[in-house]
Amino acid sequence: MLLEYGAESRLIEQLSSRLGIALGCTSIEISLIPSAIVLTTLIGDSSVTTTRRAHEQPINMSIVHQIVAICIAAEQNPRNIMMVERSLANIHANPYPAWLIVPIIGLSCAAFSHLQGADWPGFWITFLAASVGMMVRRELSSRKYSLLIVFAFTAFVCTLIGSLAFYHDLSSTGRIVLSSSVLLLVPGFPYINSMLDAFKGYISMGWGRWTQATLLTLMSSLGIMLAMGLLDIKGW
Repeated sequence: MLLEYGAESRLIEQLSSRLGIALGCTSIEISLIPSAIVLTTLIGDSSVTTTRRAHEQPINMSIVHQIVAICIAAEQNPRNIMMVERSLANIHANPYPAWLIVPIIGLSCAAFSHLQGADWPGFWITFLAASVGMMVRRELSSRKYSLLIVFAFTAFVCTLIGSLAFYHDLSSTGRIVLSSSVLLLVPGFPYINSMLDAFKGYISMGWGRWTQATLLTLMSSLGIMLAMGLLDIKGW
């Protein structure tokens, strides 16, 4: 779960080891790759090795925080396996409601456009483009589409709506609108995690996460270029 929801590799290793020891294991040995985890549990002279595949999930620090809390509770109440199993079964995502997250994302992108010098019509077009883009992203994600497809299609929609700035010269800062309306697709968290993993010695995890973030950036660029090609918009 930690691997699926975006925790950095050092945290995954430390929490697994701490939880295993709290539950009575001698030690925990763990090996990570971006798509799976191999874990060996040592109890005295016996050991059990298991491999679990990590399925693609959206980054969610709420779930990571809940797992950290479960680990701390297990250390305070050692060998209480039932408590740990019950707590893990009750983990929930705590998502922000759509009525809040959609306008907030739109406002953040619009505020950035304003900081870059967009006029007020450009500000509101950016707000509209980013808000609709976030709605599209949430809807596609809820239907379990690949993140690569979600990013490409969302970028396409954001660029199409942002191009309203060029319609009858509604805004004199159309290029700022186009660049600001797709900021919700910047994969900052995967890039940060990849650098942290690489600096802390998890080279394969760092490369894997960097590759994933680069692919997301590439697909976003593809959606932007497709929309600009259809509308015959020349550059930013």
